[in-house]
Amino acid sequence: MLAVGAGLVLAVALTAGPASAAGPTAVGLGTARTFAVLAGSGITNTGPSVMNGDIGSFPTTTITGFPPGIVNGTDHAGDAVTQGAKTDLTTAYNDAAGKTPATTVPTELGGTTLTGGTYTSAAGTFGITGNVTLNGGGDPTSVWVFQMASTLTTATGSSVTLIGGAQSCNVFWQVGSSATLGGSTTFRGSILALTSVTLVTSATVDGRVLARNGAVTLDTNTITVPTCAAAATPAPTPATTATATPAPSTTPLVAPTATPSATPTAAPTVVPSAAPTAGPTATPVVTNLPASLPSTSTQDLEDVPTWVFLLSLVLVTSLGLILRVRERTAGTNRI
Repeated sequence: MLAVGAGLVLAVALTAGPASAAGPTAVGLGTARTFAVLAGSGITNTGPSVMNGDIGSFPTTTITGFPPGIVNGTDHAGDAVTQGAKTDLTTAYNDAAGKTPATTVPTELGGTTLTGGTYTSAAGTFGITGNVTLNGGGDPTSVWVFQMASTLTTATGSSVTLIGGAQSCNVFWQVGSSATLGGSTTFRGSILALTSVTLVTSATVDGRVLARNGAVTLDTNTITVPTCAAAATPAPTPATTATATPAPSTTPLVAPTATPSATPTAAPTVVPSAAPTAGPTATPVVTNLPASLPSTSTQDLEDVPTWVFLLSLVLVTSLGLILRVRERTAGTNRI
């Protein structure tokens, strides 16, 4: 049974999907999130620095160097907004400092690649010479928290590079004393320092510079408050909609109208041709017809019935014979 149980556990481990990216939850900044620079004892700027976000300082409200510095946000000085942001900064600093568990790594971060997580060093400080790469592993919600008991220092021209979906809005540097960014450093993430922060000439920050108690010193720098891109949400699988089969119609089908066949054409009426005319009949020569015998035209004969015509012919013929006989008799008597 133990072998079977162990086999099942191994099978589940092998078939389980990949775990989500390692890392703590993001640090909540509250109202401090809109500030590019927030200080406790004043802000001093030299040169045409650009602040893409709000600035403010409290309890020391002194802010100098704007202009020539430019604030693409609101200069809150020491107003109520700044005071509320300072309170939220204290809460955020304590949250970052208390993230556990923390992985201890070498003090020098340059030349390393780190996935999401909470990191600390045995010396209590971090330095960057060259480049440190933060790899999100394809998860844009991966979070990095670097905890320092004392200082953060970067060498000139150093950089923090983000790959694999990592975002500046999810990178936090909790500094127990002060932070100094060397000239032309390209830095990413929000610095939450207990004391002060100094940016040497041309250092840029894609993040925030927040000092709880000390001052912030700038020299031709650019600081841009980051915005987290929303993680892509997979499109929901459309629910399968059953298509109702329409019920058969109860309406009786209309019988198709019969197409009348072609009307038969009446056979042509055969008009019988006239009866063949009999060959010519020898008409007896009648001589000595009485002068009073009415003449009969061909049209008259055609209008007389056949039997009348024949009867008349017989009568005429007989009369002619009688007259011949009488003539012969009269001639004999004269002799």
